Amino acid sequence: MLKLEDLTLRLHPADNVVVVKRPLKPGVELEGGAFRCTVAKGIPPGHKLAVTEIPAGARVLKYGQTIGFATTRIAPGEHVHTHNVELGSFGRDYAFGADARPVAYHPASAMRHFQGYARPNGKAGTRNYLAVISSVNCSAGVSRYVADRFRGPDFQRDFPGLDGVVPFTHKIGCGIQPGAPHELLQRVTAGIARHPNIAGYVMIGLGCEVNQVHLVAEAHKLAQPLAGEAPPTFLTIQNSGGVRKTVEAAAAAVAKLLPAANALKRTSQPISKLILAENCGGSDGNSGITANPALGVASDELVRYGGTSVLAETPEIYGAEHLLTRRAVSPAVGQKIVDLIHWWENYARANGGSIDNNPSYGNKEGGLTTIYEKSLGAVAKGGQSPLAAVYAYAEEITTPGFGFMDTPGYDPVSMTGLVSGGCNVGVFTTGRGSVYGCKPSPCIKVATNSAIYHHMVEDMDINAGTILDGTETVEQVGQRIFEEIIAVASGKKTKSELAGLGDDEFAPWLLGAQF
Repeated sequence: MLKLEDLTLRLHPADNVVVVKRPLKPGVELEGGAFRCTVAKGIPPGHKLAVTEIPAGARVLKYGQTIGFATTRIAPGEHVHTHNVELGSFGRDYAFGADARPVAYHPASAMRHFQGYARPNGKAGTRNYLAVISSVNCSAGVSRYVADRFRGPDFQRDFPGLDGVVPFTHKIGCGIQPGAPHELLQRVTAGIARHPNIAGYVMIGLGCEVNQVHLVAEAHKLAQPLAGEAPPTFLTIQNSGGVRKTVEAAAAAVAKLLPAANALKRTSQPISKLILAENCGGSDGNSGITANPALGVASDELVRYGGTSVLAETPEIYGAEHLLTRRAVSPAVGQKIVDLIHWWENYARANGGSIDNNPSYGNKEGGLTTIYEKSLGAVAKGGQSPLAAVYAYAEEITTPGFGFMDTPGYDPVSMTGLVSGGCNVGVFTTGRGSVYGCKPSPCIKVATNSAIYHHMVEDMDINAGTILDGTETVEQVGQRIFEEIIAVASGKKTKSELAGLGDDEFAPWLLGAQF
């Protein structure tokens, strides 16, 4: 008979399920205290096993929280998953600010630093790119043609101080609703233009689209650069006289930016100038046990140095939003989270969907049963710091500390919003093996389990599976993530950067109907 504690994890004393660490074969006998059972069917790692009888209709508890309701009687030792658990409504105590605790800031004399690029607006870059920005899909090809002029070993040899020239292209910009949808795209476009990892840019439109280049410039004062900022160039294909002429004009404008951008050097910058994007994708049953809480440790540490950490993916806090409202610095901040949940419920309903359509196929294969369970694990990325601010999609991030941004759960769209808001470095946790890249901000991949880390070692930066293996604690892995954030911000290349990813992952949120 094998010991329950050697093969599973119980995350909270109130839980009626445990998480399986290694595959359990049919017929395996388990014991733990008064608990005895024989495993009837095989259970994969990351999945759940019942440790008490769970009556039909009763709550299934993990993390000490409700993750769903039993659809039938579940016996001790039984596999607990989609075949016997369903969603159900239940009340959440939002208790604004009840769990908010003051931040234990490090003294100013103990400030850590990274090697970054000082920008004229007082911000600091972790990378040094030039950008070719499309206002509309119709100019995407031209933007890419321009960026392609500045690639290859000869360019890298002549301009070693640059990380590259990146085209930021997308699929929208014309058939888009006025008001909120158009304003959202303008925020994204302007956010990339003024991003601290961008030393200068050219913006290209077609000329007849809804998202006019001059309207973006006017709305966000892009044509009024600060002293020391590289003056931008705004072009349209129609006014320039077609594709070839636009490419030549834009390439000439980029060429003028090259010498000054290449001359910029990294200097010592306080890590209080780091703005961290937190995201997860390809989650599994281990995400909320290893990588996500470890990232929460790193997030809290950054906040203690006066830095900023921003969680996102509103549909993936659904059912766990009360854990954020209880940490809000004010009722007004907490109410913003509740309002977002209600907005998403209405948005999903209006578009013939459901906010609880998660988890995905891969999530379920990895052991996640309901959106409640997924959300509880996702929220762990935010650590324990008080919730200081809530932002609209791609809204400029201005408040130091821990914040939340309203984004979809779709990874490229979510990260695009965070980066457009000003995040200059990102950490992305994954249990199934996401390979997401995120120019202009470097993105650190953290694997939730050792198997996926070793299987995809060329794409994973950090292995959080050591927590499951028993060789490291959550705190230790969190500190490793924190040190990796500083190293990457100082110029260390992430695995996704080494693979050349990030040119095609820019994906603004298409809000509402398109015409």
